[in-house]
Amino acid sequence: MRRLMTGDEAIARGAYEAGVSYASAYPGTPSTEILENLATYKEIYAEWAPNEKVAMESAIGASIAGQRSMVSMKHVGMNVAADPMYTWAYMGVNGGNVIITADEPGMYSSQNEQDNRNYAKAAKIAMMEPSDSQECLDMVKAAYALGEEYDTPFIIRMTTRVCHSKSIVELHDRQEAPLKEWKKNPAKYVCLPAIARNLRIKLEERLEKLAAYSETSPFNRVEMGDTSVGVIASGICYYYAKEVFGDKASYLKLGFTNPMPAGLIRDFCSRVDKVYILEENDPYIEEFVRMQGIDCIGKKLFPSYGELTPDVIRKCITGKTMKTIEFDRSKLINRAPTFCAGCPHRGLFYRLGKRKDIMISGDIGCYTLAAGKPYGAMDSTVCMGASISIGHGAQKVFNAEGIKRRVVTVLGDSTFFHTGVNSLINTVYNGSNTVNIILDNRITGMTGHQNNPGTGFNAKEEPASMIVIEDLVRAIGIKHVYVINPNDLKQVDETLDICLALDEPSVIITRWPCVLKKFSQADKEEFDKLFATKNRVDEKKCIGCRACLKAGCPAMSYDRKTKKVQINRASCVGCDVCTQVCPKDAIVKED
Repeated sequence: MRRLMTGDEAIARGAYEAGVSYASAYPGTPSTEILENLATYKEIYAEWAPNEKVAMESAIGASIAGQRSMVSMKHVGMNVAADPMYTWAYMGVNGGNVIITADEPGMYSSQNEQDNRNYAKAAKIAMMEPSDSQECLDMVKAAYALGEEYDTPFIIRMTTRVCHSKSIVELHDRQEAPLKEWKKNPAKYVCLPAIARNLRIKLEERLEKLAAYSETSPFNRVEMGDTSVGVIASGICYYYAKEVFGDKASYLKLGFTNPMPAGLIRDFCSRVDKVYILEENDPYIEEFVRMQGIDCIGKKLFPSYGELTPDVIRKCITGKTMKTIEFDRSKLINRAPTFCAGCPHRGLFYRLGKRKDIMISGDIGCYTLAAGKPYGAMDSTVCMGASISIGHGAQKVFNAEGIKRRVVTVLGDSTFFHTGVNSLINTVYNGSNTVNIILDNRITGMTGHQNNPGTGFNAKEEPASMIVIEDLVRAIGIKHVYVINPNDLKQVDETLDICLALDEPSVIITRWPCVLKKFSQADKEEFDKLFATKNRVDEKKCIGCRACLKAGCPAMSYDRKTKKVQINRASCVGCDVCTQVCPKDAIVKED
C-alpha cells in the first residue's frame, strides 16, 4: 500500500512497522506531529513528557526493560535531553532506541539554529539523515535493527522541510518485536566511574564497527554523471542539489552520517574534478572531507545559516536566481505576528507593559509576542523555563546595588511544568522577591494544543491526573498565590500592585483557556463566559481616538473614512478587554 505522508508521519509509521511499543516526547515545532501520529497506533504506548530530559530517560527505561522505544524533540530540546543521552551512548541498548531530533534551519519558530549532527559526533551515537518521507520510514526501521545488532541508540536528524514536506511512502505490516529479557547487569547499566571507563572502551570499538558498516550502508550511495562536478549532500540538500545541477553533476548522497564512510568519500572525490559540499548550517560533512586531505568547496561559498534552498545554491554558484514575477516590493505591507482575538494573554500584557521601572523576564511560547508592539512587555527570552531563573538573578543584582527596580517573570503552564518548577524552587530557596506570572491557558498553545500535566488528559486524549498549578506552587513554598482572570483589567492591576509591594516571592496565575482550544466539559463549567455575547462599536459614542487598538486585538480596525473603530464580528469572542479600555464606553455588547 502506498500513501502520501509528511516526514513526521513517516517516522511514526516506521516506528509502528518496526514494532516499537513505547514513545515519549515533548512538543516542539517541527517535531510535534511525530508523537501525535504515534499516539494513533493502539499498539504503541505514547506519552507527552513534562520535558525532553524526562522523555529521554523514560525511553531509556523502556529500552532497558526490553521494549523498542522512541523519543522525539525539536533541536533545542536535545540540549535538555543531552545529560542522559551522553551516558546512554556508553551503556548501549536492550530493546532498540531511536532518538529523533528535528532541526530548524531558518529559525521559523525557534530561538537559535543549532546543528544537532554535532551531538551525534560528540556523544558518539550512530546517526542517519533522511531526505524524504520514504527514507524517514526506512531509516527508522533500519535504526532499530542496526541498533540492536551493534548495541547502540540511533539519532535520526530531521530538518523542517523533511518533517513537513510530503512524498509517497510504501507501507508494510507491523512486525512485532518480542520483548527482550531484562537481566540484572550493573556492569552495563550502572555508570559508576569504574564501570564507565570500561564502557568507554567498548563504545570506541562499537564506533569502529559502525564506521565499517557505513562504507556499505544502502543509505550512502553514489550516482555518477558528469564528472566535472561532484556534489556531496545529506538530508533535504540532496534534492536541492539535484534541482540545481540535474544530470550535470555526480552525487554522493550521505544518509548514514555518523560514523561517516571515509573510504567511500575518498573514492568518490577521486572520480570528479570539483567537489561541492551542500549541507545546512554547520560544516559537519565538510570538516570530515577536509580531514581526508580532500580539497572541497563548502562554507566559503555557501552560507552557514538559514535554509540552503535551490535559489540560494544557484545564486552562490552562478550569481543568478530564477526569474520571478516582477512587483513593487515597497507596496508590501508587513504584518507582525500578534495574539489571536480573544487571547487571554492580551489583557495581562496590555496592563503589564504600562508599568514603569520593571524588567519583564519572558519565556518560550505564544506570549513571547508581547515583546513587540503595541505591548513592549518583554525584556528577555532565552529558553524553556528560563524566565524565572533569569528574573531571580536580575532581581538579586538590582537589590544588591540598591536599584529600585522590580522583576516580573512570565511563562506558560506547559513551560512551567517543563522547567519552570525547578526555577521557582530556586527563587524560593534563595529568597528572591520576584513577581512570577504563570499563564495558565489550559493547553500547550504554541505547538498546536497538546495536552500537558495540567490539562487532565494524556497524549491519547484519555482522562489523566491533573496537576493543579496553585497547589504545586504552594507546596514549593510560595506564600502569596493569586489566581485571576486576565481579561479583567482591574483585577490584573490590583493583583500586580499587591505583589509588587511585597518583599517576598509571589505567583500570579492567569487562568483562562486559549480561545482556539477545544473546550472540555470542565472548561465549560469553570469558565462561564466562554460563549459570551460578541461586542460591537456604538458609532454615536466612538470618537475615533483608537485607544482600544492599543490592546492589540486583530478583530479591531480603524476605518479612515468614517474615522471610527470597527469590530470584525467573525473574529470577536467577547473577551471584553476592549470595553474596559475605551474611554467613552463606545464598545458595548450586542443586543
